[in-house]
Amino acid sequence: MKQTRKAHNLSLLKRTLDIPELRGVDLDSPTIIPLRAALVQRKRFLRHIYCDWYRRMANAAASAPPGPRVEIGSGPGFLKTIVPGVITSELVCVGSVDLVFSCESMPFASNSLSVLFLQNVFHHVPHPALFLQEAARCLRIGGRIVMIEPYNTPWSRIVWKRLHHEAFEVEAGWELPGSTPLSTANGALPWIVFERDRALFDQNFPQLRVTHLRPFMPLSYLLSGGVSMRSLAPGFFYPAWRPVESLLDRLGLFAEIHLTRV
Repeated sequence: MKQTRKAHNLSLLKRTLDIPELRGVDLDSPTIIPLRAALVQRKRFLRHIYCDWYRRMANAAASAPPGPRVEIGSGPGFLKTIVPGVITSELVCVGSVDLVFSCESMPFASNSLSVLFLQNVFHHVPHPALFLQEAARCLRIGGRIVMIEPYNTPWSRIVWKRLHHEAFEVEAGWELPGSTPLSTANGALPWIVFERDRALFDQNFPQLRVTHLRPFMPLSYLLSGGVSMRSLAPGFFYPAWRPVESLLDRLGLFAEIHLTRV
């Protein structure tokens, strides 16, 4: 009875925080992407978070060799305003993305790319080994894969499992079940591949080296409501809040992950 009441209260909380214009929208319809893009621009606290992420990613790519820079799964983002000239892409034809392709089969010559950027995309890749093989093929020596992805900590498991619609299965393998291109996910996948199974990653992808893996941002995204819930904090609060959260970064909901092509 107690568990039933708790589940009911949690479901009520989720419905209360739902953004009305997203209710009933198919998460695998391309129409969800422009809707979320408009939300990112409207929700000032969330927009600050995106800018913070993009600056981190740009700084991580600063030492990469010259060459084209590509964002995988550009979705509702605006990386091009922070990294001018980046080639944006999506799995489906939507908005103003430059290219449409699957990251498991990329339309680039071998040893041609400088950087691959992924923001909350890797945990949606159905066959991550195929993407990593393609990334190793396309990147120049010294090229980077720069990701910001969900992370696995005791705190983050509570948040992702109870307040987020995507799966977060720490015992899962690398392959994602299901065939829905935008909604199939396992938020724990980056942690699984690059931390839990690091020895397997190193064995299978000797061309790629994990050069940075750092958990960060334990609360800000939760306060922002992300792209599916109402914001719990006003935009003007973000600059004052961010230094406080930096003290708690090791609890992170997310991780910044850099791979270098050797």
